[in-house]
Amino acid sequence: MVLKVNEIFYSIQGESSRSGYPSVFIRLTGCNLRCSYCDTTYAYEDGEEMAIDRILEEIKKFNCRLVEVTGGEPLLQADTPVLVRKLLDDGYTVMLETNGSLDIGKIDGRCIKIIDVKCPSSGEQEKNLFSNFGKMNKNDELKFVIETREDYNYAKDQLSRDDMITLPGNIHFSPVFGKLSPQTLSAWILEDNLNARMTLQLHKLIWPDKDRGV
Repeated sequence: MVLKVNEIFYSIQGESSRSGYPSVFIRLTGCNLRCSYCDTTYAYEDGEEMAIDRILEEIKKFNCRLVEVTGGEPLLQADTPVLVRKLLDDGYTVMLETNGSLDIGKIDGRCIKIIDVKCPSSGEQEKNLFSNFGKMNKNDELKFVIETREDYNYAKDQLSRDDMITLPGNIHFSPVFGKLSPQTLSAWILEDNLNARMTLQLHKLIWPDKDRGV
């Protein structure tokens, strides 16, 4: 079983509920969306085919039990669920970040899924697969990347959906880096007394000059 891998690296969790913790990242190649603010365009095509057993050997070098499978869009590759299951069976805490346009039902329920719900400024709002909301569990997470007030209002409206399963503490509002100030987004959240976590891209604050491997 083979996956096309863009990079494997050891860094700090930047955006999830585990923000600030050391983590191994497995970035898979390929994405079916082209979001306006994408900061990982280098993962659209570049990568190396790696057997799953080799990937597992590579991550052992970091001696870290938290692993995130990301992209690109990891669900594009047929063997991603196999990688996730093997990691879980080996005792890792596994997170999978997905752009929310593909079915998460194929992923082992022990995995923490982070669904990046696309807001209007992304240009990919119509690709959201909202049936995924009903397949989440309480440990899964939602992320809304916010650039404009329209994005914020759109994200806020999604929080009232009847099929929302995840816990409020696992809902993240993140400003587009360099486009919307954290102060502005914080003010909106406070004005509405919104039960959501304001999340900054911590890795970009720590390593502002690095474009990849963070």
